[in-house]
Amino acid sequence: MKDKIRVLIPENDVNRKISEIAAQISQDYAGGEVHLICILKGGVFFTCELAKRLTIPVSLDFMSVSSYGSGTQSSGVVKIIKDLDEPLEGKDVLIVEDIIDSGRTLAYLMEILEKRGPKSIRLCTLLDKPERRVKKQVKVDYTCFSIPDEFVVGYGLDYDQKYRNLPYIGVVEQL
Repeated sequence: MKDKIRVLIPENDVNRKISEIAAQISQDYAGGEVHLICILKGGVFFTCELAKRLTIPVSLDFMSVSSYGSGTQSSGVVKIIKDLDEPLEGKDVLIVEDIIDSGRTLAYLMEILEKRGPKSIRLCTLLDKPERRVKKQVKVDYTCFSIPDEFVVGYGLDYDQKYRNLPYIGVVEQL
């Protein structure tokens, strides 16, 4: 089976929007610092680009959480694959995610992380699919793009581990 990738959000638009969100985050956390939690694997491209554009002190940790197998639909079962290395107590935490759709993973993750005593916890995503939201309590503080319910790849997002390295957001169209 061959895949065709249709460009949904061009590279220039992605870069411009990340700069805008970084400026807003820098303003919101002015005078302080922010502890970024990158959700692996997809979030690493976005997190790195976002961190480079922040003008405030930044610390960084990684977490791997999954509700997908090798398919295109969330399984609904959330697993922590890699936990944080640093404690969160007293920190202003910003969870950085590549995409939020059903909200199951983030609802579970935020519940766990809130118990670890951060000063504050906010959520930043490159892409949001609000029409797929099952967990309505998931509040996204910073969103680069709201997108339709299509399966997207690029900029860290994958289809069965392929296409993460695309510099734009594309839609997989199977031929």
